[in-house]
Amino acid sequence: MYKRRQFLHGSASLAALAALGPLLPSLSFAADGLIKRAIPSSGETLPVIGLGTSGTFNVDPNGAEMGDLLEVLRLLMDGGATLIDTAPSYGNAERVTGELKKRADAEGKLFLATKVSSTGRAAGERQIEASFAALQSKTIDLIQVHNLQDTGTQLQLLRELKEQGRVRYIGVTHYVESAHDDLLAVLQKEKAIDFVQFNYSVGERNAERRLLPYCADNGIATLINRPFLRGQAFARVRQQPLPEWAAEIDASSWAQLLLKFILAEPAVTVVIPATSTPRYMADNLLAGKGRLPDARQRELIVQAFS
Repeated sequence: MYKRRQFLHGSASLAALAALGPLLPSLSFAADGLIKRAIPSSGETLPVIGLGTSGTFNVDPNGAEMGDLLEVLRLLMDGGATLIDTAPSYGNAERVTGELKKRADAEGKLFLATKVSSTGRAAGERQIEASFAALQSKTIDLIQVHNLQDTGTQLQLLRELKEQGRVRYIGVTHYVESAHDDLLAVLQKEKAIDFVQFNYSVGERNAERRLLPYCADNGIATLINRPFLRGQAFARVRQQPLPEWAAEIDASSWAQLLLKFILAEPAVTVVIPATSTPRYMADNLLAGKGRLPDARQRELIVQAFS
């Protein structure tokens, strides 16, 4: 697979970021410039760039990799972002998130999102309690039913936890386009769902047909996963320089173009690219600032990645 590190090594954006070298840890991204969008069910606003942890946070909580991950988390916060999305099924990711939160003195500064992926109420309760312990938090901002596993049972449990004040928001997730109709069916059937998480990108646009419009019309916040098609999007443009028109939307890298394409859809609340590399976190944050593409510019981005 063509990795982002291979593609971005020679890009203008990452060359500039690399030149910052040791200044990156203290770099201020003018946090007040990061675009924010409201959670429809409450009106609370969230910065549009978040952080996923699938794969990237599955490390030894006492290992050397924690240094870069701590820098990623600090950059996230310094850039004005707050949402970090994890899951029990991501190996050590929840434990790592909790430990990083402690090391960064980030209690109360993050929007913590995790998931439940169990069958049966008792199993769901055990898994959720383990998540509270791993994240080292008495309250979790968002718990989502992961990949629609035992959806009815787990949503009922999450509603009870929300009533108790231990969970602030509840949601459902999936990561493939073939599940979008199933997600939509759950949203239509089940009431009081605050969030839905799914895949959407320049190369996977099925959500534009029904899912995103439904969320917009019915007041459901959206989290967007797989924004880079697991790195495949970079392979499509590896021989192309960044087009001059990218400056019209304040984009200085292909990664920012990909993220801005997604954020130009008003029904998108937060996009959550995963990374364990500080300079990629910095690059992602820049996508949440400045101008977003209009319909013409979005079509140019589609053409560039086709």
